[in-house]
Amino acid sequence: MMDLALLDSDHPVFPCPSKALVDPDGLLAVGGNLQPSTLLAAYRQGVFPWYEDGQPLLWWSPDPRTVIFPNDIKISRSLRKAFNQKKWEIRLDTAFLSVIESCAAPRKKSHGDTWITDEMKAGYVALHAKGYAHSLEVWRDEQLIGGLYGVLIGSVFCGESMFSLERDASKVALVQLAMLMRQNTKEGFIDCQLSNDHLHSMGAVTISRQEFLEKLMSLSDEPCRWPDQWQCKIT
Repeated sequence: MMDLALLDSDHPVFPCPSKALVDPDGLLAVGGNLQPSTLLAAYRQGVFPWYEDGQPLLWWSPDPRTVIFPNDIKISRSLRKAFNQKKWEIRLDTAFLSVIESCAAPRKKSHGDTWITDEMKAGYVALHAKGYAHSLEVWRDEQLIGGLYGVLIGSVFCGESMFSLERDASKVALVQLAMLMRQNTKEGFIDCQLSNDHLHSMGAVTISRQEFLEKLMSLSDEPCRWPDQWQCKIT
């Protein structure tokens, strides 16, 4: 633990991500705060917060990193069938607070408390108010049934969490996010942070932290033609 940085609570300065511990999952620093300026500084350096109630504020930079390149998104046969059979409405940034609260709600298969603490919610809501954090929502019959949220840094969407109240709703959100990124960026991609089987089944790949940081740096200032609000119907 000797390489773990202790951040000042008022003026945190993140160390180089290469100093992150190899195990577990690239733990880099502890402390700091979740003010919008701190969150933006972290994401621009490929760092994100992840902790639970009762823990100190922890910051991570995994190696390798899991990403989805929009052109490589995979739509399974069953998901394609769902697209064809169900009536979905996709909206952007119309219910950010509801999305993050739904992501924070206990899951049926989860063990323990959510990692999306009240402090975390407040930080991302403030970041949303400044135009950096976004939600992509799946609606049916005027009911919010799934979605995701994350932080947009230039042409990189740093995904934070997703939820689904109906089968395939979160998958639909991820596919629509990839399509939106494909339409509005040149070489942008989705940062999924850590790997899991679900993400890999949808086209996620792992790249080295160094490659991730190089891509992030090259795209962090690239303008993304992100619409203020956007919605479409899949019928």
